[in-house]
Amino acid sequence: MRLAIIEPYFGGSHAAWASGYQTHSRHEVVVISHTDRFWKWRMHGAHVTLAERFAEEVEANGPFRAVVASSMLNLPGFLGLVRESVGSATVGVYMHENQLGYPLSPRDKVDLTYPMINWASMLSADLVVFNSEYHRQQWFAEIPRFLRQFPDYQQHHLIAAVETKSSVLPVGVDLRRFDRGVKPADTGFRIVWNQRWEYDKGPAELAAAITDLDDAGATFELVLAGEQFPTDPDEFVRLRERLGDRLVHYGWAEPDEYVELLSSSNAVVSTAHHEFFGISITEAVYAGAFPVLPDRLVYPERIPARFHERCLYGDEAGLVARLLWAIDNPVEAAAVTAELKPIVAVTDWSVVAPQYDALFSSR
Repeated sequence: MRLAIIEPYFGGSHAAWASGYQTHSRHEVVVISHTDRFWKWRMHGAHVTLAERFAEEVEANGPFRAVVASSMLNLPGFLGLVRESVGSATVGVYMHENQLGYPLSPRDKVDLTYPMINWASMLSADLVVFNSEYHRQQWFAEIPRFLRQFPDYQQHHLIAAVETKSSVLPVGVDLRRFDRGVKPADTGFRIVWNQRWEYDKGPAELAAAITDLDDAGATFELVLAGEQFPTDPDEFVRLRERLGDRLVHYGWAEPDEYVELLSSSNAVVSTAHHEFFGISITEAVYAGAFPVLPDRLVYPERIPARFHERCLYGDEAGLVARLLWAIDNPVEAAAVTAELKPIVAVTDWSVVAPQYDALFSSR
């Protein structure tokens, strides 16, 4: 069967998801996309130009059995422009994130436009797929409050129908590439932070915790990896000056280097204020890093309850305490990670792609 993925923002985790499914599906998957720039414009206007490309693809190569839209697409606007081309195809929307649960930066103001695009897309889809149960529950907890902000016709009666057609499928992750990574024998205790370098991932909190760890006299190395932007966080600049050559990597890492960095790390830290799935943490744990994560967001779902006390923290002091324990008890920390590896392995594309195939071909 032919399946189309419509992705207005083809970059980062969105691109990895679309390309990963295209590679691992038993179906013919065609990705129709725009580049990962101007995210607000993509949500407002990409449906028009992507509809043109979709219609051209159908005319050239035939109809699709299923169409799966990213959460950044204005799906009803798209469907209105491709009524003939989409035909009887099953239409799904995959919720990587939603604009109700996204923390605002200091530069942004509340704008109801973007969560309304998410809501209208869910209403117009046959299937609504969330990347975690935490994400699904968060959306349905917030949507009644969101709709109450409008003066009339508040649409509460439609929530139950959307919830009924919703399900959860994890993001597929290319974990097998980490099987070739080798942990060097001569490195000390290495901590990795492999998040996007933006405010919602908590760089200031990470820098504060590492500073506390250093003040406590702990012996460690640090890897700061992830997507950078034109200006580095001030806290990271100061941390670079403080740690010197103990900061063994600073900035973006190419794929092969990234595999080696994660494979050489003993612990991975998240200080995120926003996380609906956690690809980077999944990768690091699979590669052998002990997770030290906030006791909030998706992380309690990702880590089995028996490891919550050891791996999840409530505040900065708890974060530092767990890192100190891992540094002082590397064998025990590695044993915890070894138990977690098969748990996160269920998100590998070899496991997840057949689940996607079954869902999108079931109607």
